[in-house]
Amino acid sequence: MSSSTASQRKTQRRRLANAVRALSMDAVERAKSGHPGMPMGMADIAEVLWNDHLRHNPADPGWWNRDRFVLSNGHGSMLLYSLLHLTGYDLPISELEQFRQLGSRTPGHPERGLTPGVETTTGPLGQGLANAVGMAIAERILAARFNRGEHRVIDHHTYVFVGDGCLMEGISHEACSLAGTLGLGKLVVIYDDNGISIDGEVEGWFTDDTPARFRAYGWHVIVDVDGHDPDAVGAAIAAARAETGKPSLVCCKTIIGLGAPNKQGTESCHGAPLGAAEVAAARESLGWPYAPFEIPDDVRAGWDARARGAAAQAEWQRAFDAYRAEHPALAAELGRRMRGELPSDFAARAAAFVASTDTDGATVASRKASQLAIEGYAPGLPELVGGSADLAGSNLTLWSGSVGLSAANGDANYLWFGVREFAMTAIANGLALHGGFVPYAATFLTFSDYARNAVRMAALMKVGVILVYTHDSIGLGEDGPTHQPVEHAASLRLIPNHSVWRPCDAVETAVAWRLAIERRDGPTSLLLSRQNLPHQARDAATLAAIARGGYVLRDCDGAPELVLIATGSEVAIAAAAADRLRDEGRRVRLVSMPSCDAFERQPAAYRDSVLPPAVRARVAVEAGSTGGWYRYVGSDGAVVGLDGFGESAPGPTVYAHFGITADNVADTARRVMAAVAGA
Repeated sequence: MSSSTASQRKTQRRRLANAVRALSMDAVERAKSGHPGMPMGMADIAEVLWNDHLRHNPADPGWWNRDRFVLSNGHGSMLLYSLLHLTGYDLPISELEQFRQLGSRTPGHPERGLTPGVETTTGPLGQGLANAVGMAIAERILAARFNRGEHRVIDHHTYVFVGDGCLMEGISHEACSLAGTLGLGKLVVIYDDNGISIDGEVEGWFTDDTPARFRAYGWHVIVDVDGHDPDAVGAAIAAARAETGKPSLVCCKTIIGLGAPNKQGTESCHGAPLGAAEVAAARESLGWPYAPFEIPDDVRAGWDARARGAAAQAEWQRAFDAYRAEHPALAAELGRRMRGELPSDFAARAAAFVASTDTDGATVASRKASQLAIEGYAPGLPELVGGSADLAGSNLTLWSGSVGLSAANGDANYLWFGVREFAMTAIANGLALHGGFVPYAATFLTFSDYARNAVRMAALMKVGVILVYTHDSIGLGEDGPTHQPVEHAASLRLIPNHSVWRPCDAVETAVAWRLAIERRDGPTSLLLSRQNLPHQARDAATLAAIARGGYVLRDCDGAPELVLIATGSEVAIAAAAADRLRDEGRRVRLVSMPSCDAFERQPAAYRDSVLPPAVRARVAVEAGSTGGWYRYVGSDGAVVGLDGFGESAPGPTVYAHFGITADNVADTARRVMAAVAGA
């Protein structure tokens, strides 16, 4: 290429990048809200990646073998919206004009499921990076499982944009350390090293040697890339793609807000509109004479990826058709998994497993019942993949067919996450977002605090991850209040679109696992005991009612005068209290409530049949925070629970110390019945 041709090409590339800058500053200016600096600073990098390297089809955002692009620094969402619009996704200019407005598909931060082409919801910094690690793990496992010889039907990269904020967040250490250990060679992270965060120049609070840090993780690191030189950026991405044994970090030096002559390079363009005068000055500086939201035809043509995207997918489809001809069973299985369909016999097998668990009537800890459920479901469910945050022997997440993922082995179904609760959960989200998996992740319930924002993001994104939280109460005993959850069950129940199950025995645990596997539109948390829980006898109707979240476990003759409501390990305590009261001639109904959210989704008539409104004498029992239970017992009822921290002692001693006993439940019930009768 001659020097003049190369110069012309650079000029054209800058025009393409300037379209992103213009759309970004115009949308933020119209909204009077947003972050123009990062899109303007990363526009040149994005132009090279999206036009020269990213394999995607705007007409089919769900194409299985597309490259995944994650904007971890999601505050710069107008970068992504501009790219999606310009390359031909179903995101018209009118949506960009409605940036950050009610009902638009261009919210303040990218939201998965709302905007076509958005792979994951980002904004909480660092989580997009961890999601991307999960996506790269997904590609690795699927490729090892399904590719055969020259048939590489799963073969794509995961690209991530990150900023200083993402790398300051602790989750970046957790996720990137694991990514290096696993040798995720198709993960490419591009670091926007502009030296600016909201508070100003980061040298006052972020002086890490980032390249050395990532080299220590086992990453391939490319440093000192001029993020505004398309040739340098292109060469760096090519070098990253060529490294197949390690994930790559491409460190690009950029100027935040490039093109805004009076604000570029400063925090003033990070998270606020440039202002009309600066936008006008930026237009002049960039040589962009067009009206707001106007894109000239040659620039549109330069960005349009529909033809090459369709061609790339068509080429892949031909390869997949050849693969299917040679390996029909594998092709059908890959298709089922990527469509998110459970095996056709899953429902029947699950029903048989639940029935057998009921027949066995074993007295086991619900964490052990959970392991038995994994053992029962996993052999016919190859998409079930997960692990524990260095607590496999306590969470009981291993089963007889577990095969660990490593740098040397991709055909795996178990992840040794290490002590990384936050990253573990965000990585599980990434596995679910990629498609082809039902992921589970486990730790102690009290350490769900470490993972909480990733749990919230799973609920917001409606991804079907399963969160296994064992050691669910003061019943774990001697480890004491640091490890004894009190407020955690109530707190997790507050997250919208989050299903929480606290089963009382092995049968409820088996049902909870089945429902968690079947749920594809949000996360499920399973809160499981360390201590053994006795089997509760049921008939066929009661067994079927478990799935409704709350049901009558034991009833009385005639209308009840008292309703006892319990969950988890406290069901057995409430059952013993009910027996004492029945011996006194009291008409007592015992309700097991393994899942409040599942119960609340039932019709009002069903809920009233379980908790008759006319029965005002009600007592709820749970070894945890009491506040949430008053919705069921009302102002006339009582809750036997715990609103302080626990103690270090054997579990039964701790239960007795806090009055979570059958005797105290019975005494509380007597007082409530007397008060209601005397009212």
